[in-house]
Amino acid sequence: MEIKPVQAKTLLATHTKPDSWFGCKYNMNLYRGCQHKCIYCDTRSECYQIENFEKEILYKENAIELLKDELPRKRVKGTICFGSMNDEYMPIEKDLRLTRQALEVIVQHRFPVHMMTKSDLILRDLDLLKKISSIYVAATFTITASDDELSKKVEPGAPPSSARFEAIKKLSDQGIYTGITMMPILPFIEDTDENITSLIEKAHESGAKYILAWFGLTMRDRQRTHFYKKLDELFPGMKTKYRKAFGENYECNSTRIAELQSLFESLCLKYGIETKMKFYEPEKPAKQLDLLQS
Repeated sequence: MEIKPVQAKTLLATHTKPDSWFGCKYNMNLYRGCQHKCIYCDTRSECYQIENFEKEILYKENAIELLKDELPRKRVKGTICFGSMNDEYMPIEKDLRLTRQALEVIVQHRFPVHMMTKSDLILRDLDLLKKISSIYVAATFTITASDDELSKKVEPGAPPSSARFEAIKKLSDQGIYTGITMMPILPFIEDTDENITSLIEKAHESGAKYILAWFGLTMRDRQRTHFYKKLDELFPGMKTKYRKAFGENYECNSTRIAELQSLFESLCLKYGIETKMKFYEPEKPAKQLDLLQS
């Protein structure tokens, strides 16, 4: 895989209001492309205009300079989300350390962050996350397969699920608000009662405070082509089941979605796990006392 530097024009993308799933006010992607090679990744789709997804990683070598310039000029303090288009802790981060440098800048300006990853490399930056946690930090790990063997099939470049659960435990033990995105759940592969139950039980044992779930996946153009190719390699005969069940649909929900949703909600209730995140809330300015009350 080739690693190339690029010059970015801007870094922080702004939402009109925080999104309802993750609470993001700002998105930041320090890289283009991803080394985790998840077979279901929607970022392969043509609309994202990322060519050579499997062969090339671009890193924004001026990202930290841009962040130092843009962040002080943001008039609204809101959550900065890492990992919307790639993983900020993919292997290249070990050497380039762009994510760590970005967190160092964020510490100085006291902005909240939401880290979304599949990697236990996040533990390297625990010292910075603890500093930011006085404002707000969320660390969310995507885990869709309880079994390591299955997780290595569908997410071949990422650490196994067991390593992610261990990272959740370590972060949670240090007071970091930590949880799981249990999505996508691949129909006919991961949408079993056994897998969902095991994921939730391990999340509970690891100290996860929330799980965000969706029982299905999306498919379109280049991403569908790649996914079906991988199904032929890894799960012979599975492509035929997908074509019959979903045709050319974009949203491909599990045929067991109602049963799985019920199971999910009952287990999360049992273990006291939230099914929605708690978002950053800006401090309200103190009201000035009326002269008559002083």
